[in-house]
Amino acid sequence: AAVVTIGLKSTAYLITGSVGLLSDAAESVVNLVAAIIALVALVVLSIGLLGIASLYVTSLRTGRTALIRTQAVSLVSDLGDRIRANSRANTTAPAAYDLATYGGAPVTHGCVSASNCSADQLAEDDLSHWLDNVNASLPGPVAQVLVTRGGPGLPDQYDIQLTWQEASENFNYRASTFVIAA
Repeated sequence: AAVVTIGLKSTAYLITGSVGLLSDAAESVVNLVAAIIALVALVVLSIGLLGIASLYVTSLRTGRTALIRTQAVSLVSDLGDRIRANSRANTTAPAAYDLATYGGAPVTHGCVSASNCSADQLAEDDLSHWLDNVNASLPGPVAQVLVTRGGPGLPDQYDIQLTWQEASENFNYRASTFVIAA
């Protein structure tokens, strides 16, 4: 519409020779150029805002990933500390902290310390509480505690592994550690 207005005013100037019509045509040109510049500025601003929104979403996702990884490392360390603290349970066969011993579902015994439970019951209680924490903290977790029995005079080795898959990811994350318990 602005281009048509400029064309009509310019044509009227050529026919009439009126400087007022020429100044109106020039003003319309200035208005058209200003509108185009404003439109370009809005496009650039929109692209910038979309970029900022994308960065915000990415930062939320990576923040969540970092939080979950921190929780996983903390959970693995927690079980390692429990194994070291209850070293009497490590002398039994099969290994008291081996999840396979309980079919993956250890039972809670309500142990407060080794004084009201045996070392093996405390180990099962530790595993039960630990698995509850794992399931509450990580999305779709798979927990494993693999035990390699030490020979005479050698300590047992525990491989504590946590695997989980985060939303919108096509691969599994993993946290693990080795614990050597005498």
